[in-house]
Amino acid sequence: MCGIVGLFLKKDDLRPRLGDMLTDMLITMTDRGPDSAGIAIYGDEADGLKMTIQSDTPETDFAGLDGALEAALGQRVTLQVIDTHAVLGLPEGSEAAARAFLEEKGIRVMGAGTAMEIFKEVGLPKDVAARFGIRAMGGSHGIGHTRMATESAVTTLGAHPFSTDDDQCLVHNGSLSNHNQMRRVLTEKGFAPKTENDTEVAACYISSRLAEGANLGEALEGTLEDLDGFFTFVVGTKNGFGVVRDPIACKPAVMAETEDYVAFGSEYRALANLPGIETARVWEPEPATVYFWER
Repeated sequence: MCGIVGLFLKKDDLRPRLGDMLTDMLITMTDRGPDSAGIAIYGDEADGLKMTIQSDTPETDFAGLDGALEAALGQRVTLQVIDTHAVLGLPEGSEAAARAFLEEKGIRVMGAGTAMEIFKEVGLPKDVAARFGIRAMGGSHGIGHTRMATESAVTTLGAHPFSTDDDQCLVHNGSLSNHNQMRRVLTEKGFAPKTENDTEVAACYISSRLAEGANLGEALEGTLEDLDGFFTFVVGTKNGFGVVRDPIACKPAVMAETEDYVAFGSEYRALANLPGIETARVWEPEPATVYFWER
């Protein structure tokens, strides 16, 4: 079933409250998916690269990791440990080498970019958000997901959001019927999914379209032609936030827009406590219609 939330802030005065508002929105969606939860936050832009990593044994895997990476890369590295995750600060141009080093150590990369940080784990939204201190995080926009597993096991890697490119991530409510076919197509293009989750296939598809020069709206339009099944996708990029539903639109969705923000929820109750919601323009997104906003 799953629950999705998203919040795109138009004005900077709400930035300090982004994590707090997203947390409330996601907790409201708990009964749509109690297996795992995750949130992507687009915060302050780094001078180099941010890389969010995860380990089941962070007390050992993260100990001295910054020093080891510095030695491997020959440049300064910072490390901020947040429960089972950590945010690495890396020099520009070091992503490929850092990923190879981390893979050898068995440390998972949740996402990378100059603005995006991703935190996801097995458990209820309230517990996952508390573990990572999401309420205290600020930023310009973010998306979140609480999952009821259908297509793959309940694991950290099976949780949403899925990130398959720098500063890009996706959450999904629904199920794809042609994801195995699309895996082969995307692998040939160099965008091979790493998990069994069909949602990662959609994320790889968006990445492939963006790499071909499409903007976010065009990439989302492509899902309507190339991905079969029923779905609602909410996508975040460094500068944007987009939504699309399949032509049948069997999954619930509602949006709200004010002068201050654009918000998405699987149900209206996820939006009910947002500031100014009583005067917002509230609507159900149309089937097979792309909505996106960019800075």
